[in-house]
Formats: sequence, C-alpha cells, structure tokens
Amino acid sequence: MSVRVSCTPEAEQLIVQLKAQHGEVIFHQSGGCCDGSAPMLFPRNEFPLGPSDVKLGEIGGVPFYMSESQFVYWEHTHLTIDVVKGNGGMFSLERPTGLRFLTRSRLYSDDELSNLPPIERVMV
Repeated sequence: MSVRVSCTPEAEQLIVQLKAQHGEVIFHQSGGCCDGSAPMLFPRNEFPLGPSDVKLGEIGGVPFYMSESQFVYWEHTHLTIDVVKGNGGMFSLERPTGLRFLTRSRLYSDDELSNLPPIERVMV
C-alpha cells in the first residue's frame, strides 16, 4: 500500500520533540494564505477541523490534514515533510525552534497511484 504523506528523519525528530512539549498535535497543510503553503503543526485542541478537511495519513504518529479543495491540486503527488532552518508559520509550533517544516512533493509512479488508500473525510 502506498502512502500519501511521509517525513524525513529530521522532521520526525522535531515532531517527537514538539509532541513531548505540547502533547497531542496535528498537522494541517495551509492553503497559501498568511504563511504561504506550509505544513503547520498545531495543538489538537486549538485547531478546529471541519467537513472540508481530509486526512491524508500520519507522520511521526501525528495526523496530517489539508482542505479538500487544496487536495484536488495535490492528489497526484506524494508529500514528504522535511525540516529546514528558518522561521515556521506564524502560528505553527516549530516557530520558536529556529526550524520550519517544509513540504516537498513528487508525482506518484503509476504503481503507487494504483495502490493509494482512500482519503479520510473529517466528520464533525
């Protein structure tokens, strides 16, 4: 079975650190508004998901969501969440660390595309 989202070891290390510090968290791929198009990490109880959000999978034990309208543009790409030096999104938990999460994407191979799990819709 193919996966829709994965992360680098460096990103996973930062996820583990931030989970230990903040408890239950979620990723949401922003759609290009205030902070561009960036994967942002939020405390779970501070980010309301809605019926227009879809779950793509989990990375580092953290669920990863994006809006369904944005998913239409990304559905043929595998997302790899990486971490680089810089300032994260204004409201994202990694901002004070001097690192930021970054989405790298590539098109799926035909084999991967035919073995993708269905996306999960958020039920509210």
